[in-house]
Amino acid sequence: MTISRRAIVIRFAAIACGLAPFLLAELFFTWAGWGRPDDHVDPFVGFRNTRPLFVLNEEGTDYVIPKGRQVCFRPETFSAKKSTDEFRIFCLGGSTVQGRPYAIETSFTTWLELSLQSADPSRQWEVVNCGGISYASYRLAPILEEVLDYGPDLVILYTGHNEFLEDRTYRHIKQRSEILNKAIELASHSRTFHVMRSAILGNNSAEQDPTTELPEEVEARLDYRGGLDKYVRDPIWHAGVVGHFEFNLRRMIAICDRAGVPVWLVDPVSNLRNCPPFKTSHRDDLDDVDFQRWQELRMGATEHYRKNMPLAINMLKQAAAIDDQHAGLWYDLGKSYEVIGQYDLAAVAYRRSRDSDICPLRMVEPLYDALFEVAESTGKPVIPVRELFETHCEHGIPGGFLLVDHVHPSITGHQMIAELLMEQMESAAFVLPHPGWQTDRDARYKTYMESLDEKYYIEGQRRLGGLQSWAQGRATQERGEIDASGTPNTAKNDEQP
Repeated sequence: MTISRRAIVIRFAAIACGLAPFLLAELFFTWAGWGRPDDHVDPFVGFRNTRPLFVLNEEGTDYVIPKGRQVCFRPETFSAKKSTDEFRIFCLGGSTVQGRPYAIETSFTTWLELSLQSADPSRQWEVVNCGGISYASYRLAPILEEVLDYGPDLVILYTGHNEFLEDRTYRHIKQRSEILNKAIELASHSRTFHVMRSAILGNNSAEQDPTTELPEEVEARLDYRGGLDKYVRDPIWHAGVVGHFEFNLRRMIAICDRAGVPVWLVDPVSNLRNCPPFKTSHRDDLDDVDFQRWQELRMGATEHYRKNMPLAINMLKQAAAIDDQHAGLWYDLGKSYEVIGQYDLAAVAYRRSRDSDICPLRMVEPLYDALFEVAESTGKPVIPVRELFETHCEHGIPGGFLLVDHVHPSITGHQMIAELLMEQMESAAFVLPHPGWQTDRDARYKTYMESLDEKYYIEGQRRLGGLQSWAQGRATQERGEIDASGTPNTAKNDEQP
């Protein structure tokens, strides 16, 4: 049955008439400047309350991080009045930016500032550390909006490791059909959608949907006793986390673009070689017969580790064919491949272990994919920290002396990150180093390191022990527990990543 040309024209005309009101509305809202998608509040979560990260000191001369925000942040300050020759950089991220398990004093932000001072002492260089313990991308977006009022010349975002720490159900997304979610995602790119949504929900969508509301400061699952038990395999939740991460990267880039401030993304590194998975689990549909066979193969492989590693690897591969979701098995494979010198296969196995971890305290591959997709589509540079560490770590597998735990670089690692950022600063013509500036930098580094007393390093080692206990789910605090003074126990500065 053929359709006449007249019928086709009528159908297209009907569709055009149906879309005309939407197109006219979109044109009007664009002209009026209403409903800009990137200006909209986070559709995934809201916060019960927000406070500025920086406040003026009593003299009104400097911005400082108040004590009330130092649960998650370290003391930091910068001048309220920016001088004409000052280049000001804000670095936003989690505890890696902060320099954990040590502090800002040995973070890459400090080494970057010292390097810039050595490269071009004719200018004033200010690198402001906005690293918050356990802060994920959705908590960085409000901070970014604030710091744009302080005259930044560059923003650096180092984020991705903390996306799975807080309990966000995404129930409002889970309860919708996949078709509806896709339709809303497409519609969210239009101004009409955001104007109508704001009219219906008001400015604070979290008040309309309390399931997405988060406390003012981070409450990570592992902060409390039994937190590790809260982690289960949940593909829908993982997909929501990845979508939320991508949304916030795009949102922060758009915010910087509108302000005319350059923004760089960092490719975060994590420890693959020296970090077994934090929680393992078999695939959900593994029956008793397959489970028994899987156990026999894995235990049998251990008997051949010393004398016949190829046979052990073959048995582990057979076990992986039965259950490819057990993170511990992939870690065993990674170690085994290293023993026989097959380092490329070892790296693949280690990454599978990281991505299969039921408690993902390290950035997983879908998050990396989102970061690079956003960078490519927005034209933003990515600082290749992960590649840098792979180059300098044995056999190209991150670990060893450059990482003190699952995600935190050593002091040497932070200095290497600063050197990488200096290369990008020079490439972007933000700095024109004088010849031989590295000699002056090394002297500054040495003098600065000698100025740090022994207590600084002792405190860092103490925090490292707390971090390791925290990551292994050994918190002792109950949710809502208060200390002897009658205030909530907030030991984040000692124990969190």
